[in-house]
Amino acid sequence: MSATPEPGEFATQLTAEEVAALYAVGRPRRWDRGETVCAEGDVADWVLLLTSGRVKVSSHTASGTEVVLAVRGPGALLGEFAVIDGLPRSATVTALEPVEGITVRDFPGYLREHGRVAVLLMQTLIGKMRDADRKRIEYGAFDTTGRVATRLIELAERYGEPVNGGVRVTLPLSQDELAGWTGASREAVSKALRSLRDRGLIETGRRRVIIHDMEGLRRRAR
Repeated sequence: MSATPEPGEFATQLTAEEVAALYAVGRPRRWDRGETVCAEGDVADWVLLLTSGRVKVSSHTASGTEVVLAVRGPGALLGEFAVIDGLPRSATVTALEPVEGITVRDFPGYLREHGRVAVLLMQTLIGKMRDADRKRIEYGAFDTTGRVATRLIELAERYGEPVNGGVRVTLPLSQDELAGWTGASREAVSKALRSLRDRGLIETGRRRVIIHDMEGLRRRAR
């Protein structure tokens, strides 16, 4: 792996031998920031094991509004749904920064040779479905500020760096993309961030947030 896999991502569950075998049947690819890795509606026969950088997974409503479904980092497996069921891609994957990965075309063949990985893949898919269910509950139960707080906590837990006075998160998302991830308008997200700043919970800058009170942010997220 080019970068250490993020906790909870698919590659963290694999042995060194299983990772090496995946590399052996794949080929390296690279995308620049802003490039489309794969597009919703495409018919494709490959999966991507992300080895460095972060991507957003998104879809569009009938009116054209972008809905960000997830942010993924090193170790993530992407595109497995379409390869397994043979249907068009269900989401678009876009590079939030320069990313690298291994594309594997005969992923079903790899799974047939590595039965343990097939079981791990089932667990990964179940985890994604549980996460989707949790977000649907959030949309119905939380206000915009609560949803923004929840997303900031998630980013802090995954990408946060301790600094004097809090936890710094270098945001891979624009404010529009954060709005798409919280199911709210850009204006509502701006208002939510201002509310969290006014409470002294966070400090914001260009594509970065410093969380001064993590526990207070958790309470607001409930």
